[in-house]
Amino acid sequence: ERLTYYSVTANVVLFCTNTLKLESTTAATVSLVFSGTVFIIPVIGGYIADTLAGKYNTILGSGLIYVLGLFLLPTSAFDYTDFFGADDDGVPFDLSTSMRRVYYFMGLVFVAIGTGGIKANVGPFGAQQVEDLGPEAVQSFFNWFYWFINAGSFIAFLGVAYIQQNVSFSLGYLIPFISMIVALVIFVAVKSKYKQTPPGGSIIVDSLGVCCDAGCRKFDNARKSNGGKYPDDFVTGVIAVLRVIPVFLLIILYWAIYSQMQSTFFLQGERMDAKLGSVIMPIAVLNVFNTIIILILIPIMDKVVYPFLAKYNRSPTHLQRIGLGFVLSALSVLVAGILEIYRKKDIEENGVIEQKLSGDTFNASSISIFAQVPQFALVGASEVFASVSGLEFAYSQAPSFMQGLVMGLFLMTSGIGNYVSEAILEIVKEATGADPPDAWFPEEMNDGKTENLFFMLAALMAVNTLVFVVVAYFYKYKAPEETQYLEVEKVVDPDKPPPYEQTTGGFHENPGYSEHPESTRL
Repeated sequence: ERLTYYSVTANVVLFCTNTLKLESTTAATVSLVFSGTVFIIPVIGGYIADTLAGKYNTILGSGLIYVLGLFLLPTSAFDYTDFFGADDDGVPFDLSTSMRRVYYFMGLVFVAIGTGGIKANVGPFGAQQVEDLGPEAVQSFFNWFYWFINAGSFIAFLGVAYIQQNVSFSLGYLIPFISMIVALVIFVAVKSKYKQTPPGGSIIVDSLGVCCDAGCRKFDNARKSNGGKYPDDFVTGVIAVLRVIPVFLLIILYWAIYSQMQSTFFLQGERMDAKLGSVIMPIAVLNVFNTIIILILIPIMDKVVYPFLAKYNRSPTHLQRIGLGFVLSALSVLVAGILEIYRKKDIEENGVIEQKLSGDTFNASSISIFAQVPQFALVGASEVFASVSGLEFAYSQAPSFMQGLVMGLFLMTSGIGNYVSEAILEIVKEATGADPPDAWFPEEMNDGKTENLFFMLAALMAVNTLVFVVVAYFYKYKAPEETQYLEVEKVVDPDKPPPYEQTTGGFHENPGYSEHPESTRL
């Protein structure tokens, strides 16, 4: 599924400028809005899974919608003239540019709905399969879950992106269509082996009810034990969700920095020498270095660093790891700004080289595109700490019956981050104008001052990190027993009622059961 998704996103900007004939700044907007929507949808996907359909059915249903969108993408890119020729009057049978835009944007909408529904649930659904093995297994699962995400993106950026840029977009978009069908077949084939939990009631409605009863301050008033309407464990769950919201708000700017890989970094790469020997590399190939650093770092952290630190009781908390990710992301845009200065200096001294990418010509610097490797690698390293730890943090701080919702909220931070990135670009264009040489983000980057945009993003991230340090210092972690059910072994008479009964909200004491204290072993 990740191979599929990154095959779609790898060349959005290039497809929009080359095939759909959009301006580069408009193409960057399409990329950011699409990526943002992809991460907003998980909130809805988590709600549907928690309250209506369950995680498995939501993933499967979302996958089918996904396939519909993937069918429309090659349809928008296909050259129909090669197959159908022309009519009797010599008019070629082909789609107009406006119709290609309709098919493409409709495809992106269905892809966003499909992948968004999967995103909210596939992580918690996978962790659910191993949670009985303990918190170390859950941490290891999320590390390797993220490793496989990047294995898929590695293939997409190195292979599929090359086909899209140098062979054809129709074939390049046919590959993700096929890969998603394969993913669904694999997912359904082992349905009988999954551990599943049934959906509960309306988590969002009940959570709002708790907040109304409590006035968002006196939550004890909403507890059933204090005369309120809601079970005590549910109120505790709502408090846990509210507790993580300040952390999530500060993660938004991190994703705004991350989104630069698909927008400003990509536009910068188009204006650098993309040749490796005699081969013109796809601009999206730089994402491979983001992926490589993740594929290398995750096993090292999971198998060496974290166990070593745990041995001496020095394990970093989730928030400490996220904070380190913030610092690395700020460094990435700082490096990008420095590179932009040298890139334009090279153009002034040595002139431009004309570079053809998928039919379009760009005035490029003679500096190799691989000079961007450090900024992409820094973003990749930041993901190992901010994104992986963020997933684990969202999962561990939520009760099981709210995990889909909380995971959706965490993923929503990424979507909002893309919108924040787009808002920053629009504000910058409005404040600095669109005309060179003073514009920070003009249509032609060679004539503007885009390095100032990168430096501003680095400064914003630095301030955001300082605020995050304060919030992290005062954050109170949810105790393990609040988020995991106690494993209780009882010595009981089989003719008597069981000590605990299971409901959609978890395990609760059975009032019909009584025992002597010595017959319980926790």
